[in-house]
Amino acid sequence: MMLREQQDKDPDIQKIIQELHKNPKSSPFVLRDNILYKLVIPSRTSKTKIHVIYLPNLMIKPLLYATHNDPMTGGHFSTDRIYNKIKHKYWWPNMKNNIKMHIKSCSLCQQYNVSRHKKHGQLKPIPPPDGPFMLVGIDFCGPFKRTPRENLYVLVITDYFTRHITALALPDCTAETTAHALFNNYFCKYGIPAVIISDQGPHFQNILMHNIQKLIGYNHIYSTPYHPQTNGIVERFNSTFVPQISKLQDTQDNNWDEYLQAVVFAYNSGVHKTTKFSPYELLYGRPPRLPIDSRPHHFTFHKPNDYFEQLKKTLNIYHKAAKENIIQQQQLNKQRYDIHRQDPHYKLGDRVWMRIFGMRGKLDPKFSLKPKIIIYCNHPTYIVLDEDTNIESRVHVGDLKPVNLSTIQSN
Repeated sequence: MMLREQQDKDPDIQKIIQELHKNPKSSPFVLRDNILYKLVIPSRTSKTKIHVIYLPNLMIKPLLYATHNDPMTGGHFSTDRIYNKIKHKYWWPNMKNNIKMHIKSCSLCQQYNVSRHKKHGQLKPIPPPDGPFMLVGIDFCGPFKRTPRENLYVLVITDYFTRHITALALPDCTAETTAHALFNNYFCKYGIPAVIISDQGPHFQNILMHNIQKLIGYNHIYSTPYHPQTNGIVERFNSTFVPQISKLQDTQDNNWDEYLQAVVFAYNSGVHKTTKFSPYELLYGRPPRLPIDSRPHHFTFHKPNDYFEQLKKTLNIYHKAAKENIIQQQQLNKQRYDIHRQDPHYKLGDRVWMRIFGMRGKLDPKFSLKPKIIIYCNHPTYIVLDEDTNIESRVHVGDLKPVNLSTIQSN
């Protein structure tokens, strides 16, 4: 009998059998017909123990393949399903952990399973800059319906310190249109930022924009593909202003650009949840006058120098308080985001599965069919190499899964 032969060859089982011969009454094992069994309680309510075969080490992997990989007896289901299926038939040390590791080393499960856990990677807030228009994020929103003015897209520019929004309606999102809009409507109005953050779209990553960057003198940081959190401030405004414009446009749904600046002003004149000031106040040192404000009956004229000194003091107070509020809100956001979220770190040479993006069928794999290799580490961002095509990809840790090799050893 194969089971008996394998138990005879298993040193751990033979050691237990020897101890059983010496002291059979106090042991949780029993020997019947030269087969070693483990005595287990089948359920919490049960008062009698059942005999379960102690599975030899060399028979563990074939059993796991049969109960997990086989379409009929396994079906690639979870750890608990497999464990509950075999726990009344077989036993071995670290049984549940071995099942878990077997599933982790199953390439089909890694490629197709939808994770019920939070995506890996903790929140890494961008430290607030020291003042306005030093760090800005840019992004395109659209396409919308073409308007009578031939506009189709909105270029959104967000200042990371004041949260001030500039939104420009444009007919297209080509590199030339983007460069003209940034230079004429932003750089010439607010000055040159130290850093610009954008996605890797062709309208931002091109020779023209690169030449402007070198000529004018700013740093351009590109976000990780399929990870919009890198430029999250801009993304959040995009999700805010689209519904507002939708409510205001006419029945033709094509005059949204007529309301764009009004919606932006309404946003800039409102108190921001993070800074506790309106973007307008942080920029100009005073709240804006609105149509709902009463008309002033008298005017006070200050000397320009007196007004300037007072403005400097006011802005200094506002900016200091706003920066403290930003840091405090970022800490709260990080605490909430990081709860129960894994943050694995990979090393050079590690093999990983990479998430597949784009439109795919429901039965298509969620991760790469073949493992990729880590060739550059800057946690939480990594560069992975496809060894078949030599294509390199920059990926966030949340879109990677480790390749787990089976840890069950064979003697």
